[in-house]
Amino acid sequence: MNDFVLQVPTKIYFGKDQLKHLPEEVLQYGKKALLVYGGGSIKKIGLYDKVVKLLEDAGITIYELAGVEPNPRHTTVNKGAAICKENNIDFIVAVGGGSVIDCAKAIAGVVKSDTDDVWDFVEKKCDITGALPLFVILTISATGSEMDKWSVISNEDINAKRGLGSEFFFPKASFLNPEFTYSVSPYQTAAGSVDIMAHIIDNYYFTKNPAMEMIHNIQEEVMRTVVKYAPIALKEPDNYEARANLMWASTWALNDYLKAGVSMHTSNHSMEHPLSAYYDMTHGHGLAILIPRWLEYVMQKDPETIPIVARFGRNVFNVDQNLSDEEAGKKTVEVVSDFYFNTLGLPGKLSDLGVDETHFKEMAKKAMKGDSIQGFIELDEEDVINIYKMCL
Repeated sequence: MNDFVLQVPTKIYFGKDQLKHLPEEVLQYGKKALLVYGGGSIKKIGLYDKVVKLLEDAGITIYELAGVEPNPRHTTVNKGAAICKENNIDFIVAVGGGSVIDCAKAIAGVVKSDTDDVWDFVEKKCDITGALPLFVILTISATGSEMDKWSVISNEDINAKRGLGSEFFFPKASFLNPEFTYSVSPYQTAAGSVDIMAHIIDNYYFTKNPAMEMIHNIQEEVMRTVVKYAPIALKEPDNYEARANLMWASTWALNDYLKAGVSMHTSNHSMEHPLSAYYDMTHGHGLAILIPRWLEYVMQKDPETIPIVARFGRNVFNVDQNLSDEEAGKKTVEVVSDFYFNTLGLPGKLSDLGVDETHFKEMAKKAMKGDSIQGFIELDEEDVINIYKMCL
């Protein structure tokens, strides 16, 4: 394993009665806030009114950026940054899921950097040199953006979706109340659950690099938690234990605690981002369609991957320990597909979402990091196109 440094500065308030601490946290930074959120769901569940009252009672002036898209657009980021600059905003409060949080992070970075366009960061025209303080109130268990330094932004003008990372992007404090996720739809609960698992699968678990066994075991436990509690949350949306376990699993899946020296490209995320950019699909759903086909493909291309896939199946999905690695690997693809498409109920083919081969070559080029994706195994443009075709 590689040497590593771990510093995760985000303070977490977890539980039913923790939002009351929001004023004391934000008042350390000033009295002018930008409130960032998506559609009308936070108003329907009464969360919007609760947050506004807490802030206004503390003497805070609120400006708003509403309507953040599920795949947040660079134009929305730029609009939010302009509001902040025009009104000398002191801090940002993001109320929502990963898209809202990612948008808020990017806004925070633009405000404190030498640009008015977030895409300048993507194109390396300027660096992220700071960020406004960010506070998060989470409403869906999925991306882990509430406790990490990453943001993903889309540019519809060029059908691109790119990740941005900065130490400045860590939220100062995040408020995690599982009750705020009770109203999340079955579809978004399912897609979010896949996203949680995909962060571990893609970032840390499937690697040929030497990995710390303790961390590998914890990764499996977090994924087992999703396998256990996602179906319960689908059947019982207001089951606090299920929602709490999914929420904490989401946070742990991508806050660097499970990384421990593993560094590699994210194969499935790299392939899914062009799908979202071209077809505006839900990120977790795209990942659900890709992952089983990717597992099948890597085992066919490189037999050395089979034992790791077999371990994944045995330790996360209870695949029979007595099966050979090759048999267990094949069975793993079956059980992962069954969990995503039957248990969670997500449509299992890209064609179900209106995708055909039209843009596969362009999308494969956009998925590349240089000439290839250096993930679990190296994937070139032809490999990516083949995997897309398997998903039809």
